[in-house]
Amino acid sequence: MTMIDTYRADRHVFQPWGAQDGGARLEITDGAGCWFSDAGGTRYLDLASQLVYLNLGHRHPALIDAVHTQADRLCVVAPTFFNEVRDELAAALLDISGTGAGRVLFTNGGTEAVEHAVRMARGHTGRAKILAHYRSYHGATAAAISISGDPRRWPNEPGVPGVVHFSGPYTYRSDFDATDDATECERALRHLERTIEFEGPHTVAAVILESVVGTNGILVPPDGYLAGVRRLCDRHGIVLICDEVMSGFGRVGEWFAYQRWNVRPDLVTFAKGVTSGYVPLGGVIVAEHIVESFSATPFPGGSTYSGHPLACAVGVASVAQIAAGDLLTRARTLGATALAPGLRALQQRHPSIGDVRGAGLFWALELVTDRDTKQPLAPLLPGRGGTEAMAAVAQSLREHRVWPMIVANRIHLAPPLIVSDDEVEFALGALDHALDVADSYYRA
Repeated sequence: MTMIDTYRADRHVFQPWGAQDGGARLEITDGAGCWFSDAGGTRYLDLASQLVYLNLGHRHPALIDAVHTQADRLCVVAPTFFNEVRDELAAALLDISGTGAGRVLFTNGGTEAVEHAVRMARGHTGRAKILAHYRSYHGATAAAISISGDPRRWPNEPGVPGVVHFSGPYTYRSDFDATDDATECERALRHLERTIEFEGPHTVAAVILESVVGTNGILVPPDGYLAGVRRLCDRHGIVLICDEVMSGFGRVGEWFAYQRWNVRPDLVTFAKGVTSGYVPLGGVIVAEHIVESFSATPFPGGSTYSGHPLACAVGVASVAQIAAGDLLTRARTLGATALAPGLRALQQRHPSIGDVRGAGLFWALELVTDRDTKQPLAPLLPGRGGTEAMAAVAQSLREHRVWPMIVANRIHLAPPLIVSDDEVEFALGALDHALDVADSYYRA
């Protein structure tokens, strides 16, 4: 402990996703680039981009300037008025999305984007059911948490009606007894096809999926999976919603992750990286044929702060900075030439790494106590105990000045897109030390 107490307990703030007597938390007072500092002055490499949104890093001058410039001109205007910067961002998003003509509905964040996308799909099709992966997270409000497959859904049930979950591809822990990606893809698509058949295609409004699954494992779908889902949706008149809240804006080396497979969704939800979190913003990119369903029929949704000009100004600056810095190429290159080989080299040295997977600057190390049985180092589901091993791994990373994202038995790596080669090497060195701790729990 430094002379300054770097941990403080909240006395007035009700904390989300946790018990209110959870104790003191690290106080963060400063950030610059890929690093942030605590109250004692200790710096940490932000390997999680906070909650996977800080794509352009802390204190980016162009984003700060965008806020100042827009605030000097117009801080806020209701969505009932035309606003130039709002329209400018919408045009930029339609351009980079590759979805063709359409429009953008702005929201305050990703959860609201999912809520409105589902509402659009139901209004467009006149159907009620929404199909979603079990290994997924789509947000915390009523519909979004019901659609989410992950265990955060459980204490919020019963949820909204009409949601059906199905298994997506995950070759390392296949639900389909597959041992390779091609077989996993084929069987996962057949499983979805049967699910649609059993539910009744005429009752299904949308299939929603994270183009690359985020907090449920950083699961990159095998080649052909998203295209296969697109074909099934087309066959039955079902809307395809790609949730790009976490994987969008360069995270996997494309503007949006679905572009890796040349798939065109009907609706795209976004948030997080669109502003690097500087000002909250989310939205839905709406294909033209969905827009047409509401050309004469009012859309039953919206929000007070839709297209907030401060947020949109930062969004315009963010898109410009990602393009100007060629950060999509940068993410692909670093992923292929630094993170992928570096993490696989760690896997060769550390038996506790069961699987390495990812793309761009979006990776996961799945830790196990036995590679043969794939016994996880920590429970895959909550409330099963055994989390002390991952806590020790996280503590080691923090001691080596790297701030990780730890989920279940995994270390997630999602640094800002501006991360340098040296910073990647620094992170890999810290991981090497932390994996020595994980290896001490290995029992095979």
